[in-house]
Amino acid sequence: MSDNVKKITTPLTEEILQDLKAGDNVLISGIIYTGRDAAHKRLVDLVEKGEELPFDINGQIIYYVGPTPPKPGQVIGSAGPTTSYRMDKYAPILIEKGLKGMIGKGTRGQEVIDAMVKYHAVYFAAIGGAGALIAKCIKEAEVIAYEDLGPEAIRKLVVENFPVVVVNDIYGNDLYKLGRKKFEIKE
Repeated sequence: MSDNVKKITTPLTEEILQDLKAGDNVLISGIIYTGRDAAHKRLVDLVEKGEELPFDINGQIIYYVGPTPPKPGQVIGSAGPTTSYRMDKYAPILIEKGLKGMIGKGTRGQEVIDAMVKYHAVYFAAIGGAGALIAKCIKEAEVIAYEDLGPEAIRKLVVENFPVVVVNDIYGNDLYKLGRKKFEIKE
């Protein structure tokens, strides 16, 4: 990982995307959206029908999270990342439509990685198990679509210095593969 922390603001521009490399520590401020598999299925169904999405996806980041209910005085409950591969069958379609960032945990499939390179998008990892700490970076939370999904509804979050690491960049680099390669025993 790099020693420097990059501070970025959403929406993600081509200039920001070109500067992000696998292994970079990043603090995100601005607006991000939440969504898990049930919401992703609905979004892709809308795309396939040629209908409008419930928010402008261009340049945006979707955080794979189903937050717990907030306690009194809190904006949101614990908001740790969910496993990203569950969104892999939907992600390439949303990336093609303009999605520029995803936040989750775990590896991504090759089809998602190929879409990130082709359409210039990045995948960030958030620290699993740190949901309560991550929630402190969320300043506002509002359900904007699919309220019937409860914790998996799409939320618009206003975040400040939300900590992530770039796993997959627009150049096809993969932090998990780079990390393994770094520590492989050479015979």
